[in-house]
Amino acid sequence: MKSSVIFSLLLLICVSLISAVSSSGQPPLRVGGRMTEPLEKYGMPPAPLGTYRLDTSPRMISPYGIFVSYQVNVDASGNNIVGDAANEPSIAVDPTNGNKVTIGWRQFNTYTSNFRQAGYGYTTDGGLHWTFPGVLQNNVFRSDPVLDSDDTGNFFYLSLLVDTFCGDVWRSTNGGQSWTLRSPQGGAYSGDKEWFTVDKTPSSMGHGFQYQFWTGFFACDFGEFSRSTDGGATWQSPINIPNDPNWGTLDVASNGYLFIGGNDEGSSFWCIRSTNAQNPAVTPTFDQVTTVNMGGSVVFGSTVNPDGLAGQTFLAVDRSGGPTNNNIYMVTSVQPFGANNGTDVMFVRSTDGGVTFSAPHRINDDPINHNKWHYFGTIGVAPNGRIDSVWLDTRNAANNTDSQLFYSYSTDGGVTWAPNVAVSSSFTPLEGWPQQNKIGDYITVVSDNTGGDVAYSATFNFNPNRGQHEQDVYFVRVSPTGGPTPTPTATATPTATATPTATATATATATGTATATPTATSTATATATPRPTPSPRSQPAPRPRPTPLPRP
Repeated sequence: MKSSVIFSLLLLICVSLISAVSSSGQPPLRVGGRMTEPLEKYGMPPAPLGTYRLDTSPRMISPYGIFVSYQVNVDASGNNIVGDAANEPSIAVDPTNGNKVTIGWRQFNTYTSNFRQAGYGYTTDGGLHWTFPGVLQNNVFRSDPVLDSDDTGNFFYLSLLVDTFCGDVWRSTNGGQSWTLRSPQGGAYSGDKEWFTVDKTPSSMGHGFQYQFWTGFFACDFGEFSRSTDGGATWQSPINIPNDPNWGTLDVASNGYLFIGGNDEGSSFWCIRSTNAQNPAVTPTFDQVTTVNMGGSVVFGSTVNPDGLAGQTFLAVDRSGGPTNNNIYMVTSVQPFGANNGTDVMFVRSTDGGVTFSAPHRINDDPINHNKWHYFGTIGVAPNGRIDSVWLDTRNAANNTDSQLFYSYSTDGGVTWAPNVAVSSSFTPLEGWPQQNKIGDYITVVSDNTGGDVAYSATFNFNPNRGQHEQDVYFVRVSPTGGPTPTPTATATPTATATPTATATATATATGTATATPTATSTATATATPRPTPSPRSQPAPRPRPTPLPRP
């Protein structure tokens, strides 16, 4: 009993200290050079059972026009868990059965703590109903969930252990209903803001290989890249990527070539290629580095997401087999050159294997207003070559912070884009913070031939105990048939860009404001109508890197 009282007192002191720091008026860190601290860092220990009360309310079903968002992080009875928080969702869809979808997210069991675990949920009816069995491991501090599938329908979950920056891979063979540890605990190397992809092309030499890329400045060991040739069970010792890119993603072309998109935490972006990562007999090398103009700089610390990113660099490759096959696409939410506020969702494409890229094209089609935020921009490419893009958007908010999920698509390889369509009700991103002033760092979409499955965080549910809305994870289906007839706007034709390393460009600092009044949403009920051997480990010499600040 005494130990329980002491722990509660310590927990209260920690909460008070963190609250004092967050209210001290210090501006958030912005872009322009290396981060001085990791985006993920160890915080509070898990609270003992009974520390907080678990109330429930009906799960949120939020319709907006013909689009309906379904809450994912629900309890065993399908109800909302009052007092928790969930954000940073990553989605995977079974390519053999689109009704089977799984989402992973950062699960905070109580908003009074920043201790987070690897939450997951699954659906068997195309997203109408969700089951949240729990977390990968109870009371293990995890973050940065990234999910993917192979071409046979196995799901994989890459999770970061925050106290060590080491990651591990989990596998589900039953549609995300249960997960088993595929690699050793922390045995997938990894680092802050890690991402991975699976080679899904049967004709590729690297079919089934997994490739992982992370921010090397805050890494488990060293380097920024690793490969698994046995479905995530074992991982090659890390190696360095040219230019040390950060905050990006990677994808594989139909010929097995690997492409990585990343940035320097500023205005420099790169598309980096490896043609031999698919060869298990060699240590991967990177033979092409292309500097890409995205039209601005990435942002960390914005009015809509003060302690997080406004977006990462998302790279996707077309594997349709048609006229746009092996086109490479990159999307990033950037602060435009010359602006000191706001972000736009910018798109570029390469039709020549990443040698050159088009001029940046602004996907969000509202009038230019640098007080508006178009953040968490991401893309998915369908098997038929259609490109889907979704993002959070403040264009309709008088306070420039209330947000809606928006959607656009292209059916001609990104040359023209359909008019933007809002697909969610308005919500505030400035409430529900679980001792961490952000709503995550990304959202995700997976596209098929008729539409896209989207996982995003929003604050539709109201928590009466706290007097504000809470962060939850939602699923929504988007498709071209849900929007108006496109009025194409052309992008520039590809132009050659230089390949040497570029230096970072700093941008100005923005200070967050927390004045948001969300729009009420309605709740309804729905009835379901479904629709080899590991590579040898080499030991490269670790690259010197600055020592991070001590973790709190």
